[in-house]
Amino acid sequence: MSLGVQMSASQGLPNPGESPEAWTWKRAEQLIATLSGVLSARIVAGRGGEVEEIHVLATQETQPKLVVRNIESALMAQLGLKVDHRKISVAQTAEVRPIQVLEHEAVAEAATRRKLIYADLVVESPRPKRVEIRVLLRAGDVLVEGIEEGVDEPRSRVQLAARAAVKAIEKGLVDSGVVLEGVKVVEAFDRRLVLAGVHGVEARSSQMLVGTCEIKENPEQAAVLAVLDATNRWYLLQR
Repeated sequence: MSLGVQMSASQGLPNPGESPEAWTWKRAEQLIATLSGVLSARIVAGRGGEVEEIHVLATQETQPKLVVRNIESALMAQLGLKVDHRKISVAQTAEVRPIQVLEHEAVAEAATRRKLIYADLVVESPRPKRVEIRVLLRAGDVLVEGIEEGVDEPRSRVQLAARAAVKAIEKGLVDSGVVLEGVKVVEAFDRRLVLAGVHGVEARSSQMLVGTCEIKENPEQAAVLAVLDATNRWYLLQR
């Protein structure tokens, strides 16, 4: 097949210094690689600009004959290239994802294991006018717990919930720590929010961390979520 370069405005332009032939084969390889079941593709072109071979690596989820038909159809529809199906060879293997994808997924999985997520909050009254607040946070499959007890009063309960969250966070830290600066309920944008200020302490330095959470279920839960909002990004860097 002789090469004729046909392109639409949406397909872009060749890179400077790159021949139209090379650009078209690169576009064709990229197009083939987007097809269902295809992992990679390489086109071998002759000196006269004709296709000699198309080598494709595909998964086992698609029949080779269907892969070939898909390639023929895509090249004709998108680039106006007609290719003899006998020049297309398909090798099948178990799915192999690019190393960049695997690395990204590994980093994301590790971050998920490290990131603290709200699990539960339990409020109990051990004796009259006293309250105990227990906060459970999850890091992957691990649960960490923080408990605080104090006077059973609305403002005190918000403080206790925030302090219990800080205690739970500290259980996952070794060479650093967190200190609650303060927490309060504020009115903003016609909503009630909990604002939490926490110091992230590392060696001889500390960093002020601020987080917020709108009160939806109760102020105590919002206080825990505000502390997490303040500390989670900082926390990931400490592990």
